[in-house]
Amino acid sequence: MSESWWKEAVVYQIYPASFKDTNNDGWGDIKGIASKLDYLKDLGIDILWVSPMYKSPQADMGYDISDYKAIDPIYGTNEDVDHLQSELKKRGMKLMMDLVVNHTSEQHAWFLESRSSKSNPKRSWYIWKDPKRDEDGKPQPPNNWSQILGEANSAWTYDEKTDQYYLSLFTPEQPDLNWENPDVRAAVHDVMDYWLDKGACGYRMDVINLISKDQRFPDAEPVLGPGRKYHPGGKYFVNGPRMHEFLQEIKHKVLEKYGAITVGEMPGVSDVDEIVRTVKSGTGELNMIFIFDIVDIDNVPGKVRMTLQDWSVKDLRRIVSKWQRVMIERDGWNSVFCENHDNPRSVSRYCDDSDKYRTYGATLLALMQTTLNGTLYVYQGEELGMRNFPKSWDPLKDYKDVEAINFWKKSLDLYGDDPKELARQRKVLERKARDHARTPMQWNAGPNAGFADKGVKPWMRVNDDYREVNAEKQLSDSSEGLSVWQFWQRGLSNRKMHKDVFTYGDFEDVGPESEEVFAYVRTGKKSGKWLIVLNFSSKEVDWEMPRDLKVEGWMAGNYTTGKPDKLLEGSVALHPWEGLLGKCVD
Repeated sequence: MSESWWKEAVVYQIYPASFKDTNNDGWGDIKGIASKLDYLKDLGIDILWVSPMYKSPQADMGYDISDYKAIDPIYGTNEDVDHLQSELKKRGMKLMMDLVVNHTSEQHAWFLESRSSKSNPKRSWYIWKDPKRDEDGKPQPPNNWSQILGEANSAWTYDEKTDQYYLSLFTPEQPDLNWENPDVRAAVHDVMDYWLDKGACGYRMDVINLISKDQRFPDAEPVLGPGRKYHPGGKYFVNGPRMHEFLQEIKHKVLEKYGAITVGEMPGVSDVDEIVRTVKSGTGELNMIFIFDIVDIDNVPGKVRMTLQDWSVKDLRRIVSKWQRVMIERDGWNSVFCENHDNPRSVSRYCDDSDKYRTYGATLLALMQTTLNGTLYVYQGEELGMRNFPKSWDPLKDYKDVEAINFWKKSLDLYGDDPKELARQRKVLERKARDHARTPMQWNAGPNAGFADKGVKPWMRVNDDYREVNAEKQLSDSSEGLSVWQFWQRGLSNRKMHKDVFTYGDFEDVGPESEEVFAYVRTGKKSGKWLIVLNFSSKEVDWEMPRDLKVEGWMAGNYTTGKPDKLLEGSVALHPWEGLLGKCVD
């Protein structure tokens, strides 16, 4: 397995609206990011991936871009990015930008031209289709595809002026670009060159596997049931017919010039061959993608994201083990993550986020992630064990995300007269809303959690628990062992110290499948064999050590600051949400 700087890097995702506000307008900004670089450097971060901060009407929190080369005034200026780059360079750190080119904002100059008339040269930069007609002659969408961020709605938006529909898979404010047009692709390449020339080290590529559509635009199968008008059409645009061609073009015309890091957001794809084709060393188009199996673990298969199903530790073991082995055996590369801006907080999702167990659950997840093969991604606040906001928050007042708003509106329309079903839908919202990851960063116990000054109203409500869960407390807290932040810091340091094991080493799950425990061994060429044991339950568990494993010593755990005092063979007693790291006899 070849070594590369981007494989060893630790990437920290910043959601700029919620990170740090320095001008007291209630929104985080680029100067706020720059003010916290020492905090991130001390944690062990190498690359900052900043979610979109380009000029945008903010219909989808910056993922609707109206100018790819300009920074939105709510975040700052292009000069602020230059300053951020300079400060990062002083600390040996890098900046990764977010590339959102499946769609633009409806306010982008390209789309304003495109919708102005059917004869405009940029008409073909977007996907326009004639309407179908109902019995009364009223226009209807060209097919039955549903909107991704609101499946009760059509993925097509009608333009009355030109009597055509444009494709808008996410929201009407985000028209899809027509990648079949070579002028569109050239414009995207130009945008990529612009930020790479200014010093960016690469890109996270938003929904990059949706850029190629089946040009027949057929109806989707009615998977949501006969009573629904619109249905997910992913079969016809997820990893579409020309996706690899378009990505190869980006690789050869742009990325290879810079040696850039790339990670693709590629939802809806699970085929191993297709994923390996994308990330295979040498021939693949991207360095890695985000494989969503872990964050889709509680989705109902074949349905939309805002659904719930039970999952088990066995499921988690199978997912992690599968992709660890696939990438090792087939010369691909993993991204390692449990959180991002599109998912609820991991300690609330996979563990017990109660006051009693939050710290143990958050550090358990940290131990798992810092010992897995791949490039590691940490989401802002994850290093503090930030958790979902309370169930008492009002969906009509406190939730801000367009997906959550559309979901709750649909739920009220469909189930307003059915209290039991509405309660079930409310549970989905409380568990799965993207808003949970977007509350302001909790820096201290002061007003607005230190995100903004006293008297300022943040764009989104601060989580109620900020007086107990905040960075200032965790950086200094030594009263009860390591804080979540301190545990992450130690884990990242250990990962880099033993990169031959945890970044590049072999992986093998160990022991029988269990309802509580997930255990595996990592083996490196220099540092030997290491055992990781994770109790994903609120139970006291006796875990039977496999007879062919011999532990030389337990080196770290999330219940002690030093080396855990545990048996080295036989039955190992595990506390609720306890994780152990042991050095094995080779």
